[in-house]
Amino acid sequence: MLFVVGAMAALSIDVVTLYTARSEAQLAADSAALTAARVLANSGATSDPNAASDGLMTNAWILAQAVAIQVAEQNEVGGRNLTAADVTLPPAPGGTNTNPTVTVRVQRADLPTFFARIWGTKILTVAASATAEAYNPSGANALSGKTIPVATACVKPWLLPNIDPSSTTPGSTIFDPDTGAINPGSNLLGWSFSSATGKPMSLACGPPTRASGDCSTPPALPTPAAWNYFPGDDATTFPHPTRSLPSCTPALTTNYQESIAGCIERPIACHGPANIDISNYSSRNTETADAVNCLTHATTTPGDGDQVDLTAAAAPSPPFQFLAGTGNPVAGVAGKDVLVSSSLVTVPVFDVGTFNSSTGSVQIVGFVQLFLNPDSIAAPDSGPNSGNVNATVINMAGCGTGPTGQPILGNGASPVAVRLISP
Repeated sequence: MLFVVGAMAALSIDVVTLYTARSEAQLAADSAALTAARVLANSGATSDPNAASDGLMTNAWILAQAVAIQVAEQNEVGGRNLTAADVTLPPAPGGTNTNPTVTVRVQRADLPTFFARIWGTKILTVAASATAEAYNPSGANALSGKTIPVATACVKPWLLPNIDPSSTTPGSTIFDPDTGAINPGSNLLGWSFSSATGKPMSLACGPPTRASGDCSTPPALPTPAAWNYFPGDDATTFPHPTRSLPSCTPALTTNYQESIAGCIERPIACHGPANIDISNYSSRNTETADAVNCLTHATTTPGDGDQVDLTAAAAPSPPFQFLAGTGNPVAGVAGKDVLVSSSLVTVPVFDVGTFNSSTGSVQIVGFVQLFLNPDSIAAPDSGPNSGNVNATVINMAGCGTGPTGQPILGNGASPVAVRLISP
């Protein structure tokens, strides 16, 4: 009878404890792997065709490892927090530069038992592993041509032409319109438009032939030019958000401002259609300035907005980290490095060959992720009447050819998706 009671107790308590700890270990492995993959996605490494040879992926991996361990250590398994010794990561990410993968294994080898001690079993080992992927469709040709589409939420209502502003070669594109590959001669990644080598992203519509911000037709829309953005149409492609809007001074008063400062929930998919706002919107420039300041938590006080961390370099260079400003809504992070920021935004890129100057319709061929600098309104060539937005390019993702399957959603507003691929 004692043996039967002991066996039942061991089964009902120790086995349940073991399975609970196993579930906790899996959650820890999942969160650590996803975090590491997100660091790689946000670092810019997947947007650099030469990341393997120039050491970018190696530098990004060092940062990803450190963050993954920190996240794992916040998890309890069997009643105690994991330590760095409980977490195992590979010496380098798997996959390719296009889709680096991260496998995290966590193990606790000292899980105490209760009734099973009557058979001499005092401790048990519980372990779990998870693999996450950062997927950039720009390099799908490196994956035997298999292209899984991506769809990005929270994009901003700006449409950029597929013309590389960092190149002096006429007709140079950001993405190959056929394969989606990033132009290997592009220097766009990390190019700061606050420097003398660049210029702010400016509104395509307006002077010299129109009133400020006027995109109405007829006459026909202006010919697309490098780094000149067209406003997206609120009624069709970029419906403004109606909830979770930030509180701003001055207050947001229009749909266009809400789309900039808030999150447009409708995903924008690769190769999908988009429409330009062809209305005469004379106040768009001033509204752009106020909404960008609201989004970036930048006011008239220097240091309010987040900034690209330039501690290790004189100019922005991947892997990117960001310094939180005094206006960052997260308490206690001002002046510290952060991996995410509300100043990080994604803007769709359209194929100039599909541009219809009469109707304003275009086709999306990629995305650029930008960091909106807090001095975007006060910088040279900017100002409340210019409609210019001063930005640094953090990521690029081309759509590729013939994408099949359900579009991947993930990693917030980043065009480089993050997902678990095992278990």
